Amino acid sequence: MDIPWQALPEDTLTALIEEFVSREGTEYGWHDYSLADKVAQVRLQLKRGEARIDFDPDSETCNIVAADGRRP
Repeated sequence: MDIPWQALPEDTLTALIEEFVSREGTEYGWHDYSLADKVAQVRLQLKRGEARIDFDPDSETCNIVAADGRRP
């Protein structure tokens, strides 16, 4: 189930993005980015419609995925 990013309180959205970008295996290529930079990149992807928030009611968890279903 898609959750519009605009429907989340700002602090909840930030916490969700921070949790997502800090997961082991999240790869950003050859460059090292700060947590703030990673959060800003994902937030921009959400605003542009390149990524979306997916809620799984069975596991009651959220994930951020690319709009086409891949990982952003």
